[in-house]
Amino acid sequence: MKPCNRLMTMLFALLAAAAFVPAVQAKPAANSMASAKSASAVEVRTAMRKLWEDHITYTRNYIISALGGLGDADAVANRLMVNQTDIGNAIKPYYGDAAGNKLTALLKEHINQAAKVVAAAKSGDKKALASEQAKWSANGREIAAFLNSANPHWPKAELESMLQRHLDLTTGEVVGRLNKDWAADIKSYDEGHAHMLMFADMLTDGIAKQFPDKFK
Repeated sequence: MKPCNRLMTMLFALLAAAAFVPAVQAKPAANSMASAKSASAVEVRTAMRKLWEDHITYTRNYIISALGGLGDADAVANRLMVNQTDIGNAIKPYYGDAAGNKLTALLKEHINQAAKVVAAAKSGDKKALASEQAKWSANGREIAAFLNSANPHWPKAELESMLQRHLDLTTGEVVGRLNKDWAADIKSYDEGHAHMLMFADMLTDGIAKQFPDKFK
């Protein structure tokens, strides 16, 4: 065999061995309940985070489009509404269709009210803005009460606080953009994004505690 051919043969053998060994080592034990539980929890957590990231991202997109008078505002609003249906559907395996549909309805009201807050802020009517913000907060408390009634591992007071924080940070984005204070706008979004991930994790943790069998 020529030296070049021998070298290539050895190289391919080494690559094959390197690919094979990790695959064998990474194979989980067939009866590893802990591994199965962990994998399931990670999947649910990832899916829940994706849903609430879409919520915060498309809300921001709507704020930018609505305040800027861009032509895609309605399209973004429609996509945002789809996200609320997706979130409602995500809880149906645990709480049933009626509960999922109820959450979707509450979240769609949350989005409709957000649009009214943005419009009032843009108009400069402080009285109208305060009124719409009060309604927005009331909707947040209603969402918190509904979620708490479904799962005692979601404390009502904590949910209310988390949701109000979400509203406050979203308002910070609106005010920042209206004032062309881009640093404040970006800061509100960054904090709001991180906060929304914390909220998503809180929901996932509550589901895992209430339905441990679904994570086996």
